[in-house]
Amino acid sequence: MPIDNFIVYVFIFIDNFLKNIGKIRKSGPDPELTDSEVITIEIVGEFLGCGKGDKTIFDYFHQHWHSWFPKLNCRYTFAKQSANLWKIKEALYREIIRICLESSQSNIVISDGLPLPTCHIKRVRKNNPLRLDGAFSYCAAKDQKYFGFKGHLLTNDDGLILNFAIAPANVDERDVLPEVVDGILASITNLVIADKGLIRPSLKEHLKKRGIDLQTPLRDNMKDKRPKWLMNWAMNVRRIIETTNSQLVGRFNIQAIRAKDLWHFASKVLRKILAHSFAFMIAGGLEFDGILNG
Repeated sequence: MPIDNFIVYVFIFIDNFLKNIGKIRKSGPDPELTDSEVITIEIVGEFLGCGKGDKTIFDYFHQHWHSWFPKLNCRYTFAKQSANLWKIKEALYREIIRICLESSQSNIVISDGLPLPTCHIKRVRKNNPLRLDGAFSYCAAKDQKYFGFKGHLLTNDDGLILNFAIAPANVDERDVLPEVVDGILASITNLVIADKGLIRPSLKEHLKKRGIDLQTPLRDNMKDKRPKWLMNWAMNVRRIIETTNSQLVGRFNIQAIRAKDLWHFASKVLRKILAHSFAFMIAGGLEFDGILNG
């Protein structure tokens, strides 16, 4: 669809959702730029690859779409209003997940982690506002140390992000998984596929008591009694979440977030997850490139 139709589609969906919620603010005047307009600008800006910061999104819409959003005049006001709407965006994200799952035949859940660096490792102590919240860790994919956080994702085998959490980079993902799966699996499946990083007998037993079957490949020095074809299938399925991660990194710039504190950092992560989920809903899957064709 043309980009103007895309903007209209996103705005109408969000505006209808906010109307069903009712009045958001208990007191004080309504902002000049409506909440529907702010969230629309954020989502479309993220989808177009402008999401390296509020300034990039603001500048793009102020330059190209100001006639559609005539009240978009102050970047500071836009950024502040955007951050304060995190609760609404979280509810919007859950609504999109509900809609997507209604038409999905998926019955498998996949878990993976994603490094979220906040600055170059040499600048941690100089000018990193998140130096007290983040931590040092190692990224095996890039074979380098980094400072910041780690995103913990759950997707289904369509690539839809079902849930996510953010933790300091040095927190073991095996400690985070029980929290991330809470409330997600009951209506989908009891099977979770993950990589070797989640091998821990006590974790597998803990999840088993909750009705969750965690399946991972084993290390080379461990004997695997499962059929080889079964684990080959499981690892092929797991590649879907790698596609989702690649989209979050490439299109949505999730590893290039700059924020002055943890609250703003988490808000921007949520915005990118929401934009990804919105694109998934419109495209009916992970093939985003065709959304703006024509």
